Amino acid sequence: MQHVIARVSALLEGMLMALDSIRANRVRAGLTILGIAVGVFVVTVMSAAVHGINAGVSKSIAAAGPTTFFITRWPAEINSCNGSADSCPWRHNPSLTLDQAARIAALPDVMAVTAHVNSTAPIKFADRDLSAVSVDAYTPDWFDVSGGDISKGRNFTPEENDAGAPVALVNSQIVKQLFLGVDPVGSHIRLAGSDFTVIGVYDPIPNAFDSGDNGRVVVPINTGYRRLNLSLRWLDLTVKPTPGANRDAVMDEAIATLRTTRHLRPEAANDFFVSTPEKIMELYNKIVGVFFLVMITLSAVGLLVGGVGVIAIMMISVTERTREIGVRKALGATRGVILWQFLVEAATLTTLGALIGLAVGGGITWIVRHATPIDASTPPLAIAVAVLGSAFAGIVFGLVPAVRAASLDPVEALRYE
Repeated sequence: MQHVIARVSALLEGMLMALDSIRANRVRAGLTILGIAVGVFVVTVMSAAVHGINAGVSKSIAAAGPTTFFITRWPAEINSCNGSADSCPWRHNPSLTLDQAARIAALPDVMAVTAHVNSTAPIKFADRDLSAVSVDAYTPDWFDVSGGDISKGRNFTPEENDAGAPVALVNSQIVKQLFLGVDPVGSHIRLAGSDFTVIGVYDPIPNAFDSGDNGRVVVPINTGYRRLNLSLRWLDLTVKPTPGANRDAVMDEAIATLRTTRHLRPEAANDFFVSTPEKIMELYNKIVGVFFLVMITLSAVGLLVGGVGVIAIMMISVTERTREIGVRKALGATRGVILWQFLVEAATLTTLGALIGLAVGGGITWIVRHATPIDASTPPLAIAVAVLGSAFAGIVFGLVPAVRAASLDPVEALRYE
């Protein structure tokens, strides 16, 4: 028990000495703390942003359902496509078609197939306009796989899609910028020069990749093709199996159907790509891995700068307190006690820097969460790693000065002027 009390007392004493050293050497200590704080700040903000983006992406993908899969003309992978046939041969694949989507939808284990294309177009209401909004053209069952909420009005019907009716849903950003208090449902807008009637307000699942800052319009796919001249060359399909169906078996049936309709020989490779939510998340995680690499690199630079500062300030501290060390050793302080004292002092410096970095990073995280679609939040593990890692860095970088202090000869130390 006495041993524990002695250790706690030595810990508190080391922390108090560290604070005294900071007050006595404000500039040197400030630079040391700043280096550590920058490293921890970067870790905090980037981990919070990545954590929020992860949550948004996972929620968007989950909206389609765990057994859903996607069929595209292009691969869901990172590649070095520069437009040439060698780097991206898939550009020469035939486009997917609405007829092929209908063939897949007719399979017994398929509940729905959503076809989709995207483009941009100018939009105008009364005397106000936006030069470019995102236009998504879907088949009628799109809402089942896209998620989100229709806060006012309704979705378009299959009959409206078949007829190419001039109806559209707009997102809240367009409502704010164009309608200025006017009820958008039932209002008439001009989209790419064509007259449309707004039938609903759609709020998509917020995420970092679809903030909706430039507005978003959803139209029936036949309407987009006939009235807006949307190209179907980059049509993509989302296939939702019936509940209880085996996804792999349904994927095999869909692939067989496409190969038949696209007249592929048995030995020919698929000229389309099938992806699952797991595949999409795998691709996403590879992209996010780059952010983690940048985060680690910047944090390492900050900790290195802080570590060099720890060595400098602790060496100066040892030199200035040489006589004090000699007196303590003459009074019976062991090398272990002196070593512990200076290690605690170094760890206190870096931990203080970590706490400042966490505080500033927490403030930036709060701003990001409330000012952007990213639901940023700092994981508790990141906080623990930042604090413990900074304390460990203080111990590592403070080890050389601490060993030097513990190795001083008490007689020589007492003679030091």
